Amino acid sequence: MADPNPDQQAWAELFGIQAPIGDGQGEAGEARRGLFSRLRENLTRPRQAISPQLAGIFAPKLVTEETWEQLEEALITADCGMEESLAVVEELRAETREGRIVGGQDLARALWRVIARDMAPEPARISLEHTPTVIMVVGVNGSGKTTTVGKLAHRLSSLGKSVVIGAADTFRAAAVDQLAVWAERAGAQLVRQGPGADPGAVAYDAVASGRSRGADVVLIDTAGRLQTKHNLMEELRKVAGVPAKLDPTAPHETLLVLDATTGQNGLSQARLFHEAITLTGVILTKVDGTAKGGIVLPIRRDLDLPVKLVGSGEKLEDLQPFDAEAFARAIFSPEA
Repeated sequence: MADPNPDQQAWAELFGIQAPIGDGQGEAGEARRGLFSRLRENLTRPRQAISPQLAGIFAPKLVTEETWEQLEEALITADCGMEESLAVVEELRAETREGRIVGGQDLARALWRVIARDMAPEPARISLEHTPTVIMVVGVNGSGKTTTVGKLAHRLSSLGKSVVIGAADTFRAAAVDQLAVWAERAGAQLVRQGPGADPGAVAYDAVASGRSRGADVVLIDTAGRLQTKHNLMEELRKVAGVPAKLDPTAPHETLLVLDATTGQNGLSQARLFHEAITLTGVILTKVDGTAKGGIVLPIRRDLDLPVKLVGSGEKLEDLQPFDAEAFARAIFSPEA
């Protein structure tokens, strides 16, 4: 029997469902290596930003005090954050004292494993146990929310799930038009109203439509807003409360789309959005740009928020479930 397509398998694991049978693309190990290779290719720029520093750190035969200073600086440069960088270095120091790390190559192997574990102590999941499962997507302007919602709808449909999309970004006409294209591609129903309509009303209609149709998932796209604008965040809080009028447990996921190129400012965004509406996870986009990638660490350590998806390009396949091991290896390991 053919193996599941590796892309489909990764998405099915994220949602906790059975993957459709694919076209015999190989064993699970082969599939994972293929996904890693593509991720590594898409993360060329983040890797190039830190690899010169890491190359010098990994080269010596013996780890010295200077090694730790250089590593700390490299991790901070990679947007890992001060406290997180110090914690990683201290753990690796302890391994050195225990004799598990002696030279640069030992350090290279240990570094990405520690970072991967800290980025995701357990695999991220998006449960589809509710019918419908309501997923609200939020973020600042230009972070890629609408495109992400469209890609999510397409992926869910390809896994056999019925989807309703709520176009609650009523301030940007292009967002609704963009979602209409994605909805048609995905075979999803689009719930929309006129420009300037109440976004809460759109969210309500989308959830109501999903319930009446027996849809598996309702995706709600919201307008971009700066996390420092109190009135806009208050509006978002109200929109986030609307689904609960129809289902007290909704929204079941509230995902922040975060532009990785914003670096440490992304942590501030995540913190303020989390305070306003209680996030369940992060979708990290544009990691193929000038991002360094390390921002995943402080988001996880400081806010206890998992990164559930990562976007590394414009193509449909460039949005993938977050794989901490592949991500950490792609940036922090010298191995091909």
